Amino acid sequence: MKTCRFTDSQIIAILKQAEAGSPVPELCREHGISNATFYKWRAKYGGMDASLMARMKELEDENRRLKKMYAEERLKAEIVAEALTKVVPSQRREMAQ
Repeated sequence: MKTCRFTDSQIIAILKQAEAGSPVPELCREHGISNATFYKWRAKYGGMDASLMARMKELEDENRRLKKMYAEERLKAEIVAEALTKVVPSQRREMAQ
């Protein structure tokens, strides 16, 4: 995953500058970001402070970890189910008798 070159506090500071009335194109040029990046940040982090932003990132990480755990457990369950449906040679002999 691509890492951000701006810290959470820097993103919050840029968004607060825009809320204070600084023109968005000027802010973007000053910080070397695109308008799209600014508006994406505003949609995602608008109205948050640094502690809320950190909590959101923790929750996103936990969600990612839980999704990975679920996928692994689901794969294990599929493997077990597939193994149980296969008939091994000793079982064939028993079935034939």
